[in-house]
Amino acid sequence: MKIKRYGDRAMLIEMKPQIDEAVNRQVHVLYHYLLDQKIEGVESYTPAYHSLTIQYNTKATSFEELTRIVRSMGNQDEVSPDLGKLFRIPVCYEAGFALDGEAVEEMTGVSKADLITIHTQAVYHTYMIGFLPGFPYLGQVDERLAVGRKAKPSAIVPMGSVGLAGRQTGIYPCGSPGGWQVIGRTPIRMFESGAEMQGALLQAGDKVQFFPVSKQDYYRIDKDIESGNFDKRSLHVW
Repeated sequence: MKIKRYGDRAMLIEMKPQIDEAVNRQVHVLYHYLLDQKIEGVESYTPAYHSLTIQYNTKATSFEELTRIVRSMGNQDEVSPDLGKLFRIPVCYEAGFALDGEAVEEMTGVSKADLITIHTQAVYHTYMIGFLPGFPYLGQVDERLAVGRKAKPSAIVPMGSVGLAGRQTGIYPCGSPGGWQVIGRTPIRMFESGAEMQGALLQAGDKVQFFPVSKQDYYRIDKDIESGNFDKRSLHVW
């Protein structure tokens, strides 16, 4: 673990520089440990693949004090439990939703049926939330589905689109330009703003498993969400 200054009011804590679930768990364990300390002067924490950034008020704390607290946790390699929840997310992989489905099939040599099976059989780890509010970076995807980003990003990717990029998969929380290869769409809202909303559905460290639904079921769930009749707790397995 390396600790260094990141500007005048931030600290960057770096783990082993690789996209690895065990390394990412270390980031989350440290993140939750520091949250529990309720450190005066800390303004925000930003967990990423293999690092944690801490922004702080220099009038209330210091780089040296934060370093002491971080070091007080000890050896994280010995403490790496699963801290998140498991969510099962419905996805429609049918035509009209899988905008780049045929291109992915051509690039990978995997049939549509096998693509759905491979994509839904894995339980994905949420490495981080970023790019857009509520956008989860999930992995790792089976190497048979590993594809590059688009050479020319799409001008608009619909809300709920499920995409592939390298060995990652993710969900667009809103309509946005994007370069991921879209293989389906979920009716589940990944981010909701407002006083009574919870913000991002997923948090770094959560687990996700997708399951296929028909176009009819997609619209039924979407209608229930719009009318307020959908219970998001049904997405939680544990």
